[in-house]
Amino acid sequence: MLDVGLIENLGWIVCAALVVVLLAERIRVPSIVAYILAGLLLGPLLGLVVMTEGVELISEFGIALLLFVVGLELSLDKIKDVGKVAVAAGLGQVIFTAAGGFGISMLLGFEMLEALFLAVALTFSSTVVVVKLLDQKDDLDSLYGRIAVGIFLVQDMVVIAALTLLAGLAVADEEPDLLSMATDIGFAFAGTAALLVVVLIAARWLLPRPFAWASRRPDTLFLWSLCWCFLFVYASEVMNLSLEIGAFLAGIALAQLPYNHDLRRRVHPLMNFFIAIFFVTLGLQMQLDAAMDYLWPTLVLSLFVLIGNPLIFMIIITRSGYDEETSFSTSVTVAQISEFSFIFASMGLAAGLIGQEILSVVAVVGLVTIAASSYMILYTEPLYKWVKKVGILKIFGADDSAHIEVDEGMTDHVIVVGMNALGKAIIEKLCEAGIPTLGIDTDTRKLEGLPCKTMLGNAVYKSVLDAANLKRARMLVSTLQIEDTNRLLAYRGQKAGIPTAIHAFDASVVDGLKELGVELLIEPRRDGVEREWESLGEKLQANGRGDA
Repeated sequence: MLDVGLIENLGWIVCAALVVVLLAERIRVPSIVAYILAGLLLGPLLGLVVMTEGVELISEFGIALLLFVVGLELSLDKIKDVGKVAVAAGLGQVIFTAAGGFGISMLLGFEMLEALFLAVALTFSSTVVVVKLLDQKDDLDSLYGRIAVGIFLVQDMVVIAALTLLAGLAVADEEPDLLSMATDIGFAFAGTAALLVVVLIAARWLLPRPFAWASRRPDTLFLWSLCWCFLFVYASEVMNLSLEIGAFLAGIALAQLPYNHDLRRRVHPLMNFFIAIFFVTLGLQMQLDAAMDYLWPTLVLSLFVLIGNPLIFMIIITRSGYDEETSFSTSVTVAQISEFSFIFASMGLAAGLIGQEILSVVAVVGLVTIAASSYMILYTEPLYKWVKKVGILKIFGADDSAHIEVDEGMTDHVIVVGMNALGKAIIEKLCEAGIPTLGIDTDTRKLEGLPCKTMLGNAVYKSVLDAANLKRARMLVSTLQIEDTNRLLAYRGQKAGIPTAIHAFDASVVDGLKELGVELLIEPRRDGVEREWESLGEKLQANGRGDA
């Protein structure tokens, strides 16, 4: 039978989330903050929505999908690329922030278990918020952006240990002895380790072939990825672990496959709906009276995150040899608590380990730090100039002349989209001429055996071209026979300031491509591949980026 109350509550939640997000965008407030404010408005302030079992179940799906997508970001290759600074800064910040947060919480009068939860909640920074803001600033590929993302990936690995520990505590008896508690925690870590082994084995030997087949059918790939996610969620429930651990590990497995960019794009719309539900329900559960009672501790903890976290990072990153501006810009990105902080506190409340007031404290600290740090990230450059002028940064002793090179991927390369006969012929010619080349296609079979680097993905999506380092390429070539896609690629190349060569497969598309400013029209049916190669070589030489 249809639960009218659930539909009504969902309607209020979705409409309130939409209105608040639209208003928040005008002042550049992150959507997470807007969702929590919407929950406060619907629940404690107006009393329009109350927490029900159905709404709570939907919010749990949101948590699972959030951690699944975060796991999809955790490519082991990415962690290797960012170098030692990501590991040193990520782990160092976790240790110092947790210790500082625990000490401050105890001094503020919280009980030991409450202080422990608060310390963990303060430890992690928000991957979702920071990546979105860096992408908005077009700084994801900058040196400090790459370091920041690498640090968040390291922190995400630590998250799973915290979630496992919490899962072990949650299954313990109401008054467990030390032995039974240690046993429950041991079983939790053993179960997580077993799932992690399955993940690594599956990513290496089990998943590549079936997902390669599914990648040729976008809808099938989406359904298979969700099936894989919920399979691990079920396995974690059977092993008395939280569903968050299963979803996170499922995402890690798929992150090692070459289709993770496409997977993230397809899962995001569904995830965004459930995430909105989760953070709105978090606001619903907040007790404003409790938050006001803990106003002073909340302010102190917020200042610790906003000031203490960047200071810790400045010390670690400058000692790693990075210049002052890079160290400062990276440090500013961690001045907030994470979506994991809310999840961790919610799990603690559900397990009966903390009270509603601790969840309210975490939520308010999240509201303050995410909102404040968003402006700090958006205005990093003027903030850095002001802080430098005041002279505060001198105490860190950073060397302005220091500079450590970070691998920024392919540069001065030619991107060829479409591995048909023409595309493969062009790639062979480019490789023979010694020009760095990247081939992109949606079919793994067409990428096999090419003499250059390859990428599986649909070049229609900006994320694929960003991963291909379009802005650092010397030319974008499309051999596709899809007019709309070719026009979009011509636009993307023009916007990035990169010369484009587009396949004019039919006379009817020529005028439109010329209007878009395409530098070279490839017409092999008229002139043949050899002549087109000569034209392409001339264009590369004229571009002044190397000999063809």
